[in-house]
Amino acid sequence: MAETTTNAPGKGGFKFDIQALGPILALIALVVIGYLLNPDFLASKNITNVLSRSAFIGIMAVGMTFVITAGGLDLSVGSMTAFIAGIMIMVMNGLIPALGTTWGVILVGMGVGLMLGAAAGALNGILITRMGIEAFIVTLGMMVIFRSLVTWMADGGTISLNFSLGSIYEPVYYGGLFGIRWPIIVFAVVAVLGEIAMRHTAYGRHCAAIGSNEQVARYSAVHVKNVRLMTYIVLGVLVGLASVLYVPRLGSASNSTGLLWELETIAAVIIGGTLLSGGYGRVWGTVVGVLILGLIDNILNLTDLVSPYLNGAIQGVIIILAVVLQRARTSSR
Repeated sequence: MAETTTNAPGKGGFKFDIQALGPILALIALVVIGYLLNPDFLASKNITNVLSRSAFIGIMAVGMTFVITAGGLDLSVGSMTAFIAGIMIMVMNGLIPALGTTWGVILVGMGVGLMLGAAAGALNGILITRMGIEAFIVTLGMMVIFRSLVTWMADGGTISLNFSLGSIYEPVYYGGLFGIRWPIIVFAVVAVLGEIAMRHTAYGRHCAAIGSNEQVARYSAVHVKNVRLMTYIVLGVLVGLASVLYVPRLGSASNSTGLLWELETIAAVIIGGTLLSGGYGRVWGTVVGVLILGLIDNILNLTDLVSPYLNGAIQGVIIILAVVLQRARTSSR
């Protein structure tokens, strides 16, 4: 029992409130700073662009929350996105002679994207849970493999979607309901379902139990390998979903597609309060972490305080600081 309590920052009344408010206060501070630096920061067009761009990372970050909570890690999500996007475009272009530039072709492409994501996630999960290879090694290797495959498929260039088909597919990114774009709506739905799964289902509790103490979870009749495998499959499906929403944005894929997205995804999860060591996950916190990273990127683009090219360095520093703070809080208990 003592083990479980140590790994659960959500317990402990007032201390929990302070820790939970941290990311929210940081988000509010960024909004205020952004507005003071540039009044256009809060313009509806700018906010829509920030949320739409952040939606891709957010959808994947929800899946990553479960992976990390269960004591895993996935460094391949950015490269996986590029690979899935490239295959989707090639499949859709290849179907045009038979089916024409129709929604049928696009729906097939979407299905291929989701299935590829599930298959890639399952491959990662099988290598980790069945073959016993460290998650870091497996996903680092898959990151390189996926990125190399995209470069090969594009012959070092870019894989572009047929222009006419791209015009039909475009509303999937730029369209929406009541002025809210589809990627934002999908991100919101995924986040709500993720929070429910984490807090109110056996799956979420099992992920936390495995990440907290795998041996105790096994003695408690939790199917450790199956649950951990499922976290990678779910993450793969969500990467596929993000790819489906990403392709109509630019209508192309290359070896730079999804570059450093794994860094942003993991950073959002850690900033949101999920323990990198596993045992405790907070989906709503991940959503706040995604927004924080999106706003930082946007502020850098709107101002000349720091070069936007240093965004990756800033995210790296944020990850290190977040982990240091987590360990400091854990050791103080």
